[in-house]
Amino acid sequence: MTGRPAPAQHVLAQVADGVGIITLNRPEKLNALTEEMVDAVGRTLTAWQDDDAVQIVVLHGAGDRGFCAGGDIKVFYESIVQDRHADFLRFLSREFEVDQQVALYPKPVVAFMDGLCMGGGVGLAGHASVRIATARSQIGMPEVRIGYSPDVGGTHLLGRAPGRIGEHLALTAGAMGAADAIEAGFADFCMREDGLDELLASLPDLMGLSSLEVASALEVLHGVAPPAGTRTLGRDRTWIDVAYSAETVAGILENLDTTPVPAARAAAAEIRKHSPLSLETALQAVRAAREDAFLPSAFTRELRIAEFLMEHPDLPEGIRAQVIDKDRDPRWSPADVRDVDRFAVAAAVQPAE
Repeated sequence: MTGRPAPAQHVLAQVADGVGIITLNRPEKLNALTEEMVDAVGRTLTAWQDDDAVQIVVLHGAGDRGFCAGGDIKVFYESIVQDRHADFLRFLSREFEVDQQVALYPKPVVAFMDGLCMGGGVGLAGHASVRIATARSQIGMPEVRIGYSPDVGGTHLLGRAPGRIGEHLALTAGAMGAADAIEAGFADFCMREDGLDELLASLPDLMGLSSLEVASALEVLHGVAPPAGTRTLGRDRTWIDVAYSAETVAGILENLDTTPVPAARAAAAEIRKHSPLSLETALQAVRAAREDAFLPSAFTRELRIAEFLMEHPDLPEGIRAQVIDKDRDPRWSPADVRDVDRFAVAAAVQPAE
């Protein structure tokens, strides 16, 4: 195999036997994305799009801890507290552009989501044509924990999840194992976590097939049953669909509090830890994405929401509490979901035309 390292060595690009392999190569940071990494992925995809030497593209992460933990939060924090909002928005714009490039790519893109796959990692892998989870996958959109809202097309994926699973995942910031990720539409099938080499070895035999045919063939060749312990969403759909049908976060919490199921009360307790402003924003964003069911619209809306949330104190406070000081004691403003200005949120989520 011959390789061509992309700039900064944090993204590696290799081509062998018709397979283009993009490796997120920052394992000491759980492959957290920087603007340079996102740009390197995008430029590599562009170079390979019309290159007949590349018939199938594979995305995976270096190291044994995860595909990608998301964006580099400390860099985002510096941009916000130093009032360099334009830098943050520039990064997001490029990231969303590359995520959409993955979604529309004319060749099969196979994402191997072993280990941690959060936020920006979902943006790259979740829109790929073949999305593979493993027994140790942890996949999610945890943005409300830091005073933010799901982005990278995450609201689109959450909006497409069955029933009210999308609202549940967005508000609890919960991580999904393999079975739940498949149930929610974030992954297509499960395989062994140590099977990447076998996967790569089988791809040359699948050249010329459509993305759907590649996905079906790989599942037949490598698919395994997801671990039983990763299956909870399907079992909980009955109370999830009822509780999360309320119009507001406050109403959802009231429903969860009165649901005679321990998991519902645990969900309510988890939601109450998060930024009320972010919760209401995420709720409205997921429902708006469900209504229009159009990925480019989700990206446009998410960028507008990012600009809105950067003007409020919860985003820097959430990052401070969770990532910088790690005291896990954020002081949200407002502190109660009933005090959120829902009309201001609506104006950001669905502005008047």
